[in-house]
Amino acid sequence: MLQSPLLVLQDSLKRESGSKVQHANIQASKAVADIVRTTLGPRSMLKMLLDAGGGIVVTNDGNAILRELDLAHPAAKSMIELSRTQDEEVGDGTTSVIVLAGEMLHVAKAFIDKDYHPTIICRAYNKALEDAIAVLDKIAMSIDLKDRAMMLGLIKSCIGTKFTSQFGDLIADLALDATTTVGVDLGQGLREVDIKKYIKVEKVPGGQLEDSKVLKGVMINKDVIVPGKMRRKIVNPRIILLDCPLEYKKGENQTNAELVKEEDWGILLKMEEEYIESLCVQILKFKPDLVITEKGLSDLACHYLSKAGVSAIRRLRKTDNNRIARVCGAVIVNRPDELQESDVGTGAGLFEVKKIGDEFFAYIVDCKDPKACTVLLRGASKDLLNEVERNLQDAMAVARNIIKNPKLVPGGGAAELTVSAALKQKSSSIEGIEKWPYEAAAVAFEAIPRTLAQNCGVNVIRTMTALQGKHANGENAWIGIDGNTGVISDMKERKIWDAYNVKEQTFKTAIEAACMLLRIDDIVSGIKKKQAPSADQAPRPKVETEGDADNEQILPD
Repeated sequence: MLQSPLLVLQDSLKRESGSKVQHANIQASKAVADIVRTTLGPRSMLKMLLDAGGGIVVTNDGNAILRELDLAHPAAKSMIELSRTQDEEVGDGTTSVIVLAGEMLHVAKAFIDKDYHPTIICRAYNKALEDAIAVLDKIAMSIDLKDRAMMLGLIKSCIGTKFTSQFGDLIADLALDATTTVGVDLGQGLREVDIKKYIKVEKVPGGQLEDSKVLKGVMINKDVIVPGKMRRKIVNPRIILLDCPLEYKKGENQTNAELVKEEDWGILLKMEEEYIESLCVQILKFKPDLVITEKGLSDLACHYLSKAGVSAIRRLRKTDNNRIARVCGAVIVNRPDELQESDVGTGAGLFEVKKIGDEFFAYIVDCKDPKACTVLLRGASKDLLNEVERNLQDAMAVARNIIKNPKLVPGGGAAELTVSAALKQKSSSIEGIEKWPYEAAAVAFEAIPRTLAQNCGVNVIRTMTALQGKHANGENAWIGIDGNTGVISDMKERKIWDAYNVKEQTFKTAIEAACMLLRIDDIVSGIKKKQAPSADQAPRPKVETEGDADNEQILPD
C-alpha cells in the first residue's frame, strides 16, 4: 500500500512551529545566559570545566566556558556562537553579550504571549539599537595614546574581572608593551595591530609569574644543530632565513640509474656532495652568522656551515620564521642562488641559546625596530599559565581596540544605565504599537548593572533603585557600581572604564542576535528515524560465524 506524501513527510521530519518554537528558543537562550551570568564582574565566580580528555579547566572567561559546552538545542548553539564572534571581533565582552542577548529575548516573551508579530518587536529593537549607539557616542571620551598611565588604567579596568587581576599591573604592562611593539602605521591616522600573527605567547612552567616579560624580539623552542661546534651566543648576528631544504633533493618520481662500473657509485655520491657544497657556498658568500631554515639540513651542510663558523637551526615553523623576519629585517628566501645582500637580516642585537628547565630556547633579541615580539610567561603550573594566557589575550585585544579607536565609555554598568534612561525618555515620543517593545529593550539594558550588583552580594533592589534615580534625568552618565565593593560611585574617580569599540560591538551583536532568534518560527529536523522492518520485508538470513559456535551452550542428553 502506498503512503501519501504528507504522511511520509510527517514520518521523516520532526517539526515544531509557531510561538511554541519562539518560547523554546527564548528558554534555551535564557539558560545559556544563566550559565555565564555569575562570571560577570570582578567579584565573579569561577567555573570548573571537565574536558573530553578528563582534564579540568578553571576559568571565568565567558567564551572559554561556552566553548566547552555541548548543547543540543539549536538556539543555545546560536548563543554560543555569539560569544565566539565577540571574542574574534573585539576580544572582550563575551559574557556581557550573552547576558544582554538573553535579557532582550526574555523581555520579548511577554509580547509573544500577547500575539505581537516578531517583525514589530525586531523593528522596535533595531530602533533602540540606533538610539543606544547615539547615546554611547555622546558620553564617549577621547584618550591620548601616549598617556601610558591612562592606557594601563583602562586595560586594568577591562581585565579587572579576570583571575589575574590579583597580580596588579603585570598583565596590563605585558599587553600594552606587546601591542605597541607590533603596531604598524598605515597613514591617515590608522594603525594596524595584528596580535594573532606577530605576538607569540610562550608558556614555560617554573619560576614566578613576576618573571614574565615581553621580549623585544623572538624566542623559539630550538637549539643549534651541532651544539659543540656551533656558537650559541652571537652579538649583532647577520641572519639568513630560508624556506628550502639544504639537503639533496629526492626525485619527484621514481628514477632508475644503471651503474656499469664500480666507480659510478662514487660519482653519484660526489654529485650529491657537490650540489650541497654549491648551496652552502652561495649562502656563505654573504658572510652570515646564523642560518635558519624551515626544512631539513643535511649533516654535510652542517659540516660546511660549522667549518665557516656559522650557526644553524632547522625545521622551524612558518609562523616563527615570519616573526623572525619582522624582528631582524630579513627576507625569507626560497632558493639560495637568489640571495641578495638586502635579504640578510641585521636588525637583531643578540642571538643566544639558553636552557630553561629541561629545554633549550633560542633568543633573537635586542632588535632595533621589532615589529613582532614574544611574551614569555612563567608560572607555577600549566593550569595557571593557561588561565594567564587567556587573560593576556583579552588584555591585548583591549589594547588593540584602544589603539585602533581611542575612545572610552564608563564601565560598572554606567553606560548601560545611561542608555536605558535615554531610551525610556524617548519611548514616550514613539507612536504606535512599537512603543512597548522599545521600552522593554530599554529595561533589558539594566541586566548588566543588575548582574554586577548580584555578583557583589549587595541588596540588588536598593542598589538598582538608587542607580535609576541618579540616571533618571539623563544626568550623572558616569555614575555606576563598583564591582569590587558594590558601592555606587563615579566611574571617572574609580578609573573603571570600557573601550568604546567593545561596548558598541556588544550592543550590536546582542540585539541583532535576539532579533534573529525571534524571527525563527519553525525548527525542522531532517534526521530520519531508523524504521523497523515491515511485514512484507523478509528479515535477512543470519549467517553463523565461528564465534557464535563457540558461545553455544551444549545441553546434556
